[in-house]
Amino acid sequence: MLQPMKVLAIIPARGGSKGIPRKNLRELAGKPLIVWTIEAALAAGSLDRVVVSTDDEEIAEVSRLAGVDVLMRPEELAADDTPTLPVLQDVVARLEREEGCRPDAVMTLQPTSPLRQAWHIDEAIALFSADADADSLVSVMEVPHHFHPLSVMKKGDSGYLENFIEQEQTVTRRQDKVPVFARNGAAVYITRIGRLKDFVFGGKLLAYPMDADESLDIDEPADLERAEKLLGERGVA
Repeated sequence: MLQPMKVLAIIPARGGSKGIPRKNLRELAGKPLIVWTIEAALAAGSLDRVVVSTDDEEIAEVSRLAGVDVLMRPEELAADDTPTLPVLQDVVARLEREEGCRPDAVMTLQPTSPLRQAWHIDEAIALFSADADADSLVSVMEVPHHFHPLSVMKKGDSGYLENFIEQEQTVTRRQDKVPVFARNGAAVYITRIGRLKDFVFGGKLLAYPMDADESLDIDEPADLERAEKLLGERGVA
């Protein structure tokens, strides 16, 4: 019988944002954007701890008031082009050094996925926990068939369209196309702790499917409007 997995959730939240200024603090249905992710994480039954990593004092204060621990990240991890991996490694290393905390896996929850709910988190952990060989997991959505790689075209050297992927016969029927998936932001990442030295996701990678609405990723102002509408349809906003 598999032992319960100890999972640390990390919410990376910089203060800067190019597409939407101060995005992580923008109000969505009466709450700062980041609070939607914090509340989902705290409501999940399978997380052992939730930590926000930020360089911003206002984000830190909002996060603490929402009920989670905060680690202020060093300046060198607060640049626009800082990748997620060293941020996660920083949190894990500091918790191990300062508290002796070492989880079995790390879940990364981007604050830009406000429609991800607690049950998504629990389902993803259950899926990952059941596969001892898996190195990581990523949430995905199925690519609509008209955007399928077999349907995508490019302009050739002649200026005329041609299939992006070479194929003997153009495939047009949906049922003839093998389902393909794309990361949905991603709303959920899980990385086995031993692989966090290498990647956020990779190796033997599991997929956790989510539908298109749940997968909404806040990248521009129109996305906030869409999220507000969807939350209203749920009776939340």
